[in-house]
Amino acid sequence: MERPVERGLPRRTLLAGAGAAGVGTVWGAEGSAVAAGRTRPVGQGAVDAEAARLERGLIALRRDLHRHPEAPGQERRTAGVVARELRAAGLDVTTGVGGHGVVGVLRGARPGRTVAYRADMDAVPARDIIGGGPSVAHLCGHDVHTVIALGVARVLSRLRRRLDGTAVFLFQPAEETLSGARALIDAGVLERTGTEEIHALHCGPFPVGRFAVTPGFGMPGQDKAEMTVPGPDAPGTARRLAEQIGGLATVPLPRTPADLERLVADARTPDGPLARFVTVQARAQEAGVGVSYRCWPEDRYLDVREDIRRLAASFPGARVSFPAGPFPAMVCPERDGRALARYLRRTGGRDAVIRLHAAFPPFSGEDFALYLNRLPGTFTFLGVRAPGAPVTTSYPHFPDFAPDERAIGIGVRAMAGWIAERTRGRSEFLHP
Repeated sequence: MERPVERGLPRRTLLAGAGAAGVGTVWGAEGSAVAAGRTRPVGQGAVDAEAARLERGLIALRRDLHRHPEAPGQERRTAGVVARELRAAGLDVTTGVGGHGVVGVLRGARPGRTVAYRADMDAVPARDIIGGGPSVAHLCGHDVHTVIALGVARVLSRLRRRLDGTAVFLFQPAEETLSGARALIDAGVLERTGTEEIHALHCGPFPVGRFAVTPGFGMPGQDKAEMTVPGPDAPGTARRLAEQIGGLATVPLPRTPADLERLVADARTPDGPLARFVTVQARAQEAGVGVSYRCWPEDRYLDVREDIRRLAASFPGARVSFPAGPFPAMVCPERDGRALARYLRRTGGRDAVIRLHAAFPPFSGEDFALYLNRLPGTFTFLGVRAPGAPVTTSYPHFPDFAPDERAIGIGVRAMAGWIAERTRGRSEFLHP
């Protein structure tokens, strides 16, 4: 999760002929599949057994990554660990993709579909830690995301003789700066691998062992505005203008743990306070105002821009500019999200699934949006809140963020089974 903004792209438009200078060609290679034979397809029991054997080692690996956080765009060590683990599992591996990105390709023994799984590797910069922090730190769960993806790759590799299709693992740099997904896409990853759909998990403030699905919702995008005000009282004018623009917000910034608990509850409420919202940060400067805001649904950006222009016009001489188009919202296809929910209930029980009815969190975004602009897929929150723990220990970017490590094995079992099911096309929904 992050704060910055960049220009958005049209939904579901494929990159045409994106180059991949300096990147290996193994993505497009046919490779030699393991002899097919008349074996049973991958089942959840086999997945669970393999995941159980790996769980202790994955927790140890997560702790190692946690001790060595790397800022966005500087994930050299993490990428090296990822590449080593993927090669040991027998995947075809390409490094240096879009910076420090790593792509692992696992081809099953039988024909099927090509499905990608994405994990982000970077840590949270000090400036983006709630309240500020002394240095970069893994306070968003990307270390958990990375080891879950490695666990999924290792489980499916062990079951390769029973796996249909191809599983592609995208280990992405620089999510916190909203630049990593764009870099991988521009490197031609989706086209070169022939990816047909993509999936991801993200740590969230929900009970460990539960998944919060987001059909029809996701996370908001972001827009920015810059204003200048003239005159000898420019600082005072800027403060007044910032106050008025801040008044456009329908959701206040959380100040207490109780406020965070309320946000989590509101996200689970159909047609609740977060079904439609605007969040605004307006900062008065010496002779102007800097504005960053998010809204849901994303077509509200046009209205909010008009509101900002209207408020600025009430201050003589004030000028407004929007330096870029809004970064797109991450909208999870409803049919895809519902299908995942059915799968999780079938394999984990009805209590395993929470359905969100709002974009969440309202103050954060995700560059996974750029993948979902092009492909079907799912983005799901993995509960990492330990029983009785404060909400801040499972809410990303808080300095006491400390996910319950039991979530790692739970995430591996769920996503390994889901990816195996998707590669053989046993879906209850059709892709456009």
